[in-house]
Amino acid sequence: MDKRVANAEGVVSRIQEGATILVGGFGCCGVPENLIGALIRRGTKNLTIVSNNPGISGFGVGALIENRQVRRMVASYVGGNKVFEQLALAGEIEMELNPQGTLAERMRAAGAGVPAFFTPTGYGTMAAEGKETREFNGRPHVLVPALRGDFAFVKAWKGDRWGNLIYRKTARNFNAVMATAADYVIAEVEELVDLGGIDPDSVHTPGIFVDAIFHGARYLKPMEPGPKGKRQEA
Repeated sequence: MDKRVANAEGVVSRIQEGATILVGGFGCCGVPENLIGALIRRGTKNLTIVSNNPGISGFGVGALIENRQVRRMVASYVGGNKVFEQLALAGEIEMELNPQGTLAERMRAAGAGVPAFFTPTGYGTMAAEGKETREFNGRPHVLVPALRGDFAFVKAWKGDRWGNLIYRKTARNFNAVMATAADYVIAEVEELVDLGGIDPDSVHTPGIFVDAIFHGARYLKPMEPGPKGKRQEA
């Protein structure tokens, strides 16, 4: 099956207001830049965005937030985006924080068809309020629901027309698990190769998980501010 689409603009047109979108990336690494840009140009609002962090000023999820398209953010780290901070403190955007491993496992569980799981992480904190708890091997655990999206935006290094994907090093981050946990998965790739151009043993995300794929262009790949304002490579 040929899953290629011409560009990001056409495929994001199916995203309706209020949708939940899983967005790959960690800091500025492995970010689906073309898909986010197309969504900004379309202007779809009231979105729930699930991503490790809310990006940086003017880039990635951060650009969506600045354009006031995000109603709710589910993340594990939010400290690097001043605009998000201001909106959250003003009550203009909802925020749900998850421990990083718990966030990844919630999506992995959704992809595996597991509705919920117990974890010791977060027990005794605000993260456990209102949740079922149970003791295993003498240690208390919290029941956490799986997390599935209406859409997933993933960024890969290479892909073919069937949707098989390879990620490059740390740019894999959340992309691979998000590709299993959404109803409609859109992949943008730096290289779109012919069938046979990817060694089957090297595939990270099998094409069965991907609904649409296109060749991305003009990647910025900026560096993210680190401690004391220093720049870190993406």
